[in-house]
Amino acid sequence: MPRVSRRQFLVGTGVLGALGVVGASAITWDELQQRATTTPLAAGSGILVVLTLYGGNDGIGTVIPYADNAYHDARPELAYRPEEVLHLDDQLGLNPALKGLSGLWSDHQLAIVRGVGYPRPDHSHFRSMDIWQTASPTEPVPTGWIGRWLDATGDDPVRAVNIGPVLPQLALGAKHTAAALDPASAPLSADLAAALSGLGAADPADSPARGQVCTGYQSEQVVRQTFSSLKPDRGKAANPLTPQLDLVSQCIKAGVPTRVYSVSLGGFDTHADERHTQEQLLGRMDEAVTAFLKDLSTHPRGRDVVLLAYSEFGRRVAANASEGTDHGTAGPVFLAGAPVAGGFHGEEPSLTDLDNGDLKATVDFRDVYHEVLHRVLSTDPTPIVGTGRTDLGLLTA
Repeated sequence: MPRVSRRQFLVGTGVLGALGVVGASAITWDELQQRATTTPLAAGSGILVVLTLYGGNDGIGTVIPYADNAYHDARPELAYRPEEVLHLDDQLGLNPALKGLSGLWSDHQLAIVRGVGYPRPDHSHFRSMDIWQTASPTEPVPTGWIGRWLDATGDDPVRAVNIGPVLPQLALGAKHTAAALDPASAPLSADLAAALSGLGAADPADSPARGQVCTGYQSEQVVRQTFSSLKPDRGKAANPLTPQLDLVSQCIKAGVPTRVYSVSLGGFDTHADERHTQEQLLGRMDEAVTAFLKDLSTHPRGRDVVLLAYSEFGRRVAANASEGTDHGTAGPVFLAGAPVAGGFHGEEPSLTDLDNGDLKATVDFRDVYHEVLHRVLSTDPTPIVGTGRTDLGLLTA
C-alpha cells in the first residue's frame, strides 16, 4: 500500500473516517506507546477534568429549592416533595439520583456554584454551548478557552486530552489543539498505519495547509508514545460516562503528562417526561463521577484532581404542558475533588424575580474558569478569559 501524501490527506477525507476521529491530534488506544514512563507529570501538578452535560441540564431539578413555595407552584406535577430530596440545608437539596454527590458534600469535597450564566443569555443550544466553550459571550471566536490555554503554555500535544472521537470547541486553539482519544476506536491496520506515516515527513514545498497536517500528525505520533499501555474498560458501556472517566483515571495514575481532560454526557434536553429522564442521566453522572473520585482517593495524585461539571444553560422556572421544561438561562456548576472548598458559592437566584420567565444569573461563568486556570492550572487567566474576572474562593489553598 503506497504512503499517503499530505496532499492526498487534504483531498481524501476517507482517511479521517478511517481514523474514526475528527481533530488535529487523533489517537487510538491500541496503537499508542506509553510516554508517562519517560516524561511523567510532575508531582503536585493540578489536573482539571471538564465534564460537559450537553442539552441544557435543568438546574432547578438538580439543586432543588424544596422549601420554596414558588418552586412547587411553578411545577405542580414536576416538583419533588421535600421528603424526596437529599437535603443540603433547610432550603436546598440534591436530586434523589445524586446520592454519591451527597456523600461528597458531606465530606466537603463538593462545591456548588449557584446561578451561573452570562450576560444577555441565548436559548440556542449551539450558540450557548459555543459561548461556554469559547468563554466569549459578546462575539463568536474560533478558539476555545482550553485551546487558548494550550496556545499560551507550550506545544506538547498531550497537555489536554478529550475522551471521545470529536474535539469540542473548548479544545481548539489557534496554534494547538487537545488530543482526541476514542474509547470505542479500533486499532489501525498495519497497512493504514504505514500509509499514514508519510504525513509526518517535512517538505520545504509544503503549503501552509499541508504544513498544518504535518504538524498535526507529528503531534499524533507523540501522543501515540504516551497512551499505548492504557486500555478502556468496554464492559461498562451501559453508562457512557464511566469508560471515559475510567480512561482518565488510568492516565492520571500512570503519570501521563496531561493537565486537562474533557469528557461529556448528553441527553439533557428534557422538554418532556423530564423527571424520569433527568433522574436517569443524573444517576449516570453520579455513578461515574463518584466512582472516579473514589478510585483516585487513595492514589497520591488524587489530591491534585478537580472535576468541573457544567451545562450550556438551565431550564425555565415553570414546567411546560409535557411535564418537562424549556430552554432557560442560569444553572448550577459543580466542582468536586479533594482541593475544592466544599459548600455553596454564589447567590441563589430568585424564583419570582425573573427575566421573562428565566432565572437571572448571579455568577459569571468566566469567574469559575478564572479560578481553575489560576488555581488548578497555575496560569495567568487574563489572556484566556479577559479582564475584570476574579476568583470565587472555590478551591482551598
